[in-house]
Amino acid sequence: MIVLAVILLTVSLVRYSRIRSSFPSGMAIAGVPVGGINPQQATNRLLQVYASAIELRSGETIIQIKPSSLGFELDLENMMAAADLERVAQPFWQGFWDNLWGRSKNTMDIPLRSVISEDTLRQFLEYEIAARFDQPSTPPVPVPGRTDFPAGQPGMTLDIDRAVTDISNALVSATNRVVFLVYQEDAAPRPTLQNLEILLKQNIQSSDFEGLIEIYMKDLQTNQTIHFAYQADQAATIEPNIPFSALSTLKIPVMVSAYRRLSEPVLPTVMTLMAEMIDKSDNDSTDLLAQTVLDKNLAPILVTDDMKSLGLVNTFWAGFFYQGAALLRIYETPANMRPDVTTEPEIYDQTTPADLGMLLEDIYQCSQTGGGALVAVFPGEITQAECQQMVSLLAANKIAVLIQAGVSSDAQVAHKHGWAVDVTDGVIHTMADAALIYSPGGDYVLTIFLYDPVQVVFDPVNLMVAQLSQAIYNYFNIPAQ
Repeated sequence: MIVLAVILLTVSLVRYSRIRSSFPSGMAIAGVPVGGINPQQATNRLLQVYASAIELRSGETIIQIKPSSLGFELDLENMMAAADLERVAQPFWQGFWDNLWGRSKNTMDIPLRSVISEDTLRQFLEYEIAARFDQPSTPPVPVPGRTDFPAGQPGMTLDIDRAVTDISNALVSATNRVVFLVYQEDAAPRPTLQNLEILLKQNIQSSDFEGLIEIYMKDLQTNQTIHFAYQADQAATIEPNIPFSALSTLKIPVMVSAYRRLSEPVLPTVMTLMAEMIDKSDNDSTDLLAQTVLDKNLAPILVTDDMKSLGLVNTFWAGFFYQGAALLRIYETPANMRPDVTTEPEIYDQTTPADLGMLLEDIYQCSQTGGGALVAVFPGEITQAECQQMVSLLAANKIAVLIQAGVSSDAQVAHKHGWAVDVTDGVIHTMADAALIYSPGGDYVLTIFLYDPVQVVFDPVNLMVAQLSQAIYNYFNIPAQ
């Protein structure tokens, strides 16, 4: 019996020595069972699991990617060392007797140790997945002859942040190695100002207007501008800031200069003249207002000086409106000294669309905040309340043609228009409209000047200007998609 016991003990010791060289039953490394196998076999099993491809699913497309390509690196050395310590942690004889009497040790799991390079993962998603599968949204494309913007196309964009999280979880999972990529829907973008400018030029081209037109538009929220000159039969690009006869649009500078010199309370007779000047575009009222408030003889010079103080160097008034008025001064401006283009502007009054647009912007800023160029250049002389009165006067000018004809009834248009019949040939050559537009989708300045050496025919030109105005209004008030 002693000999048999010794033999049995020897056999058990040999068997336990072999078992002890392997990992104990119930052990797992990073969720992978390794009980009963040696370290080399355990290493191979871990690599088989964690080096296997991650499956990315993008719609119907299945992509198999090696973890190393995603910035994943398994820390085998430290995991195996930790598992080996657990293997030999129990004293030999205690482990032998536990094994002999069937007292197995509780199961244990060595935690996963790995490194994931988020930069590598993000670069892979951006350059390999998003670049192939994203569907960018597209803005509306202008359609010649239309004044609205057809809807653009929405797009689909990979949710990279979520993909990083989901892939990282799959890389460290022994069982869940499939990732469904999630895409975000991108709404179709608004048309750009470049789209709007293209649409405006297309509409001018399709209108068959053969003269010269200059447009200045400024978004009063973003300060972005459109400013161009256009002539359908002109091959070369025409630079803007062309000199035009100011006509009745000059009454905006006269109004500003008058308010600079008025003080409260304003006489009712003066306010009547102001209203007749803007609303009825009455020249006699303009002259009388200027002579009463500014100077009997030199009022036009004072208006011109005020505009120069505001930086509007292409705007001047050189003589009163009444027939036979003296020419007080000859003005040379950067605009009228240009050799490349002419609109045969009056020597008595000239401006540019940009000058009038900037003056209207000054009035707007003053009326909204009590600041801006008018207050800075003429401190203590023009108040916010006076600027608000200017806007009200301009808004009372309701003619339902030109710029005003292109906007919705819920928009306020504060503007001054102008055209005149040439005394030499009895036709119109220049037409203008300068406006502040207050719309639900945003406020903006718009000035449009036209010139035709032959004739500006009112009806087709009025229709063209209304369509241009409508296109701009629609740009600011595109309904939510």
